[in-house]
Amino acid sequence: MDQMAFYRFPGFTSIKNNDVVVFNYPDGDTVSLKVQNQSYYGLVRELGRERVWNDKYNFGDIVARPVDKRENYIKRCIGIPGDNLEIKDQVVYINGKASELPENAQYKYRIKTDGTYFNPKVLDKLNITEDVEETGVENEFLLVLTSESLAKVKEISSVLSVEKYIQPKGYWQPHIFPFDSTYAWNVDNFGPLHIPKAGETVPLNLHTLPLYHRIIEAYELNKVEVKGDKIFINDKEASSYTFKLDYYWMMGDNRHNSADSRFWGFVPSDHIVGKAVFVWLSLDSNKSLFNGKIRWNKLLRTVK
Repeated sequence: MDQMAFYRFPGFTSIKNNDVVVFNYPDGDTVSLKVQNQSYYGLVRELGRERVWNDKYNFGDIVARPVDKRENYIKRCIGIPGDNLEIKDQVVYINGKASELPENAQYKYRIKTDGTYFNPKVLDKLNITEDVEETGVENEFLLVLTSESLAKVKEISSVLSVEKYIQPKGYWQPHIFPFDSTYAWNVDNFGPLHIPKAGETVPLNLHTLPLYHRIIEAYELNKVEVKGDKIFINDKEASSYTFKLDYYWMMGDNRHNSADSRFWGFVPSDHIVGKAVFVWLSLDSNKSLFNGKIRWNKLLRTVK
């Protein structure tokens, strides 16, 4: 977990692809107090409202918060207003062109060994901080790796094979935006999706509504109703919608362990606070204070 210094935007300032951006968490209007790093709406979709509201041990109280009390998130801007985005087998394409992969991007890999378990000290030297997961297959594990740590893991004598862990195209993860089976998308194969810009008009029907419902209702403050096969905005039948704000698409560099736009959709321009420029503290959330929690090699560095 990095603590960053950032400059605030005094007014609207344009953001470029691959900028690291500070913004108000889009789903932060309602949170479960014990899992504030996950979308409340995503939890309800995945587990059901009854469990989320009644399981106080795991989720705590459910509270609504005003805009000025929402926490800031820091993610990389992948798509800007007007862009077309698609993810194919983990590769992000913007307007049909493969996007540059961040230097320290991480993905999950399926690792087959000769039966030897991974030595925690070896993992520590390789700067692998995520927990080792078992797949249920004998001697097979999942590790989250950068390209650098991947190369070093392949050199370990007990490692027999390494395979990228990819959710196949067409496999639907219900907790992935826009949470509709019509869009059978997942973390690794997603889209194509258009990122709206202010003044742009899109056709509105039962097929496109899941993509823009939250924008129209929560971010641009309209009443949306569906009656049969017709859509009504502020009590008037609508077959199109013109956006008032610009929107952005944010993703984390740890692509298999990041709550980002794949889980909660677009980020409106009025949620953006500033741009991250400097890391002054970096903590490993999987370690204790006296056992390597402070990542000294990542302190006092500029954000790339």
